[in-house]
Amino acid sequence: MTAQPIVSSTPVPQARRASRLSRWSLSMRIGAALLMVYAGIAVLSFFWTPHDPYMPGAGPSYAAPSWAFPLGTDRLGNDLLSQIMIGTRYDLGICVAAVFISVVLGAVLGTIAGYYGGAADLVIMRIVEIFQAFPGLLFAMLIVQAVGAGVPNVIAVLAFVGTPDFLRLARAEVRSRRDWQFAEAARLVGNRGIVVAFKHLLPNSMGPLLAFTSVNAAFAVLIIASLGFLGIGLDADTPEWGNMIARGQDGIMTGQWWVSLFPGIAILGMTGAFYLLGDALSDLFDPRRRT
Repeated sequence: MTAQPIVSSTPVPQARRASRLSRWSLSMRIGAALLMVYAGIAVLSFFWTPHDPYMPGAGPSYAAPSWAFPLGTDRLGNDLLSQIMIGTRYDLGICVAAVFISVVLGAVLGTIAGYYGGAADLVIMRIVEIFQAFPGLLFAMLIVQAVGAGVPNVIAVLAFVGTPDFLRLARAEVRSRRDWQFAEAARLVGNRGIVVAFKHLLPNSMGPLLAFTSVNAAFAVLIIASLGFLGIGLDADTPEWGNMIARGQDGIMTGQWWVSLFPGIAILGMTGAFYLLGDALSDLFDPRRRT
């Protein structure tokens, strides 16, 4: 009598893990590919656009999408494709600069608060709570109105608004690891507290910060577009996606849908790319999401 092979249940979780790996790998590939396309368009816009994006009358007023103007023109005859290419440079550039500043400031302050605790932690967290009492968009609107429009001001405002989230996350990660064995070993060999905090604890806490970076970047893109739509971000003549949607909203009811549609699609694509990349990074750095 031939013995029947015993079917093990081990491949089941392995198959589930492989399926999970495939899903977040696909998200990472799609998100990274979309962001590379946006980055390529932003770089290309420095050297070439189909028409001068700042020159009214490049085509007829409210020309529908055609071979000559693939995305149509606006009320002044500006080529929308050229303006969206320039807008990519503004929106992506402002977003990357603001998020980078937020990560650096949030990581430094969060590490100090999480490692040292005490009065430093109390003061930093109370200040953060005051700032976070306001909704992010409303807070950004108030600050931009106070300091004025312009690229440097918008970058500073977005960095200021985004820093508290990174600070809280860095504080929580460092606080949870400061008594781990590798930190104790670093202190026992004579390292000062600041060295232990920034050389040992912070690098081991960067995974969640990097995962949250993409989510914060998507939120920053939405705030940039919202400020532009309200006319309080960049100058009104700047071909920024939010400004373009605002200029084309009157044409929606009269049939010139393309003026607002294509900038909106550009915003949707960039935020979607950041969210896909953030979800993939969360799966990569959080072991609980890989089970």
